[in-house]
Amino acid sequence: MKIRILDNAIRLRLDRSEVSEIGAGRSLAVSTHFPSGQVFGYQLTATEKASEAEFDGSAIVLKITKAKLLAWAADEYQVGIRESLPTANRNLELLIEKDFECLEPRSGEDQSNRFVNPKALSLSLI
Repeated sequence: MKIRILDNAIRLRLDRSEVSEIGAGRSLAVSTHFPSGQVFGYQLTATEKASEAEFDGSAIVLKITKAKLLAWAADEYQVGIRESLPTANRNLELLIEKDFECLEPRSGEDQSNRFVNPKALSLSLI
């Protein structure tokens, strides 16, 4: 699972096996360990309640409604889920997406577990 944070937006990209885990009702958790011993983590989990996001100073936890996550995981054509959560200043935008293969090869990067890029399919038709 990859994370991208820009201003007030958090975007997660999941590969095929991670989407399968979510589709099976399991949570995903990833952590990055720093030389100082600190750990930064992020997690995606289903909730029966409304979607929400939490940050405890060392980890981000995104909770997306279970029905949305399961439907998304089961639908090979649905690329992502978008949520907008109100905050005191402005909304926190969440985007959960399927991770596509890159159009340009990247040396040293295994893309075998990613989803076929729809743009690659349209290029092959030309």
